[in-house]
Amino acid sequence: MRLTYDPRYNIAYIRFHEKSKEVETIHISDELAVDMAADGTIYGIELLNANEQLQREDMGKLSVINEATGEHKEFSLSVS
Repeated sequence: MRLTYDPRYNIAYIRFHEKSKEVETIHISDELAVDMAADGTIYGIELLNANEQLQREDMGKLSVINEATGEHKEFSLSVS
């Protein structure tokens, strides 16, 4: 998984897989789009107006939690 941010366009993208198939972009809202293949595989999630979305309640931090082990890592995001 990879999280990228482009400050020129204020867009973040969470990539789960390299696009190896043709995907359809499904617009969930004005700020959220999902790239999905016909078989239901989600290839990525695009966040428009990303700096606002990434800094709402979490104060600009990304938390990664392993639900099986309870391990928790937190990373600060620089999206300004």
